[in-house]
Amino acid sequence: MEETSLKDQDQKKLKPYALSEIAHLKVHGRTTGDLAPLTLFWTGSGIELNAKGSELWIEVEADYDQYESWITVLINSAAVSRQMLTKGRYWVCLFRGMNPDRVKNVRVVKDVQAMNGDPGCSLRIHAVKFDGTFAPVEDKPVKIEFIGDSITSGEGAVGARTEEDWIPMWFSAVDNYTYMTAEALNAEYRVISQSGWGVLTSWDNNPRNVIPAYYEQVCGLLTGARNEALGAFRKHEFASWQPDAVVVNLGTNDAGAFNNPAWGDPVTGEAHKQRLNEDGTYNEEDLRAFERAVESFLGKLRKNNKHAHIVWVYGMLGLPLMPSIYRAVDAYIRATGDRRVSVFQLPDTTDETVGARTHPGKRAHAKAAEALSGYLGGILKG
Repeated sequence: MEETSLKDQDQKKLKPYALSEIAHLKVHGRTTGDLAPLTLFWTGSGIELNAKGSELWIEVEADYDQYESWITVLINSAAVSRQMLTKGRYWVCLFRGMNPDRVKNVRVVKDVQAMNGDPGCSLRIHAVKFDGTFAPVEDKPVKIEFIGDSITSGEGAVGARTEEDWIPMWFSAVDNYTYMTAEALNAEYRVISQSGWGVLTSWDNNPRNVIPAYYEQVCGLLTGARNEALGAFRKHEFASWQPDAVVVNLGTNDAGAFNNPAWGDPVTGEAHKQRLNEDGTYNEEDLRAFERAVESFLGKLRKNNKHAHIVWVYGMLGLPLMPSIYRAVDAYIRATGDRRVSVFQLPDTTDETVGARTHPGKRAHAKAAEALSGYLGGILKG
């Protein structure tokens, strides 16, 4: 009875707060701007608080038809927990029993990408309860947006090398070159990414599964009425968050499409295929189509990010389309005179750095982040 009474007393000390009541709440990731509740769409999105107290909880609401969400909790930049969020609306404890007189920097990070293949997958944060006070969260001096595919989504960054199941458990937003690069540069960052997608086509030759087509929406690559109701298809307000650098890591799936069967459009019956020549080289016409898609996307990125350095990075899973990427970027620069665009080669994944699902593991992401942060640091200081 005494133990139960002490627990009840502890719970009475916790004060509930709607997110809109927290003056110093920091929201990460591209969202609708709504806080009642806050919907987290993209990998790496989340909330950040500077909390002076001993115990902190958040109220989450998770749903899915097939692919559940996962979160990582960081306290003072250290990952202290990682967990699957089952269906329902409930409270999750972030920490308890800590020194009430010290301010803790707390981040809750969505580990899993926006799931195009699951119209029922969603993650919302409704409220927090806390026994202390909140302090301001300092703004970072740099903002970076990362755009990519499964590599940028952190697929395979956790899990044993033998794992082959395509499940959310093997995704990580923290053991990820995006997070690591941002940390190295003391930057705030956002991620727009989807496994299997490309610039011109997806891995399986589907021309609809391409990031540029949905870039100007909050999270337009999602599907279903529930995601529409959450605001995923709204036009994104680019003026609300302007990056200093946009890093594009696309092309891996466009290359894979050359080696995969044609995709048949179920509506029109039309077949789409990136073709190989008889000698196994890439068809020149199809390469040019890919290059035009890169040029077009660069134009869209510049239209919406007026002053950002745009860096097209490539190489963590091979370099088959690197010559085409160089040609496309050079063509864009010649046509527009835009000199704030460049290409950077990332370190390839090796037998020592590979992770689950034959994707880059944590060590591969760390090597990529080390190289990229050095390159971006030089650009951003210039």
